[in-house]
Amino acid sequence: MPRSTASTVEEYLAGLPEDRRPALTSLRELCRAHLTGFREVMNYGMPTYERGNGAEIAFASQKQYISFYLMRPDLRDTFADRLAGHDMGKGCLRFRKPDAIDFALLADILTATADSPGDPC
Repeated sequence: MPRSTASTVEEYLAGLPEDRRPALTSLRELCRAHLTGFREVMNYGMPTYERGNGAEIAFASQKQYISFYLMRPDLRDTFADRLAGHDMGKGCLRFRKPDAIDFALLADILTATADSPGDPC
């Protein structure tokens, strides 16, 4: 999917392919439940969660996968063992299919993100 021009997360989700919309809607709900006190905004064409010193979490529907952006190196280090079995770039966790999303892992990452302020990269 090319970079979205949606101005709201609702508009972004409405524009997703039907087979991905439920998973990304669930991901949004998970973010909103765990990231209290964060601002939900659209940045770089994707839903992004910010507080104080910048964006810490984001997600997107890409052409080949669903991306979950963890923009805190300290938390990537904390979860290194659990992230090891996943397709992971420098700050992007990729899931090839919606049913492959590890919501339990993401919930733990989101809880840790909310519980400990840190510096996004």
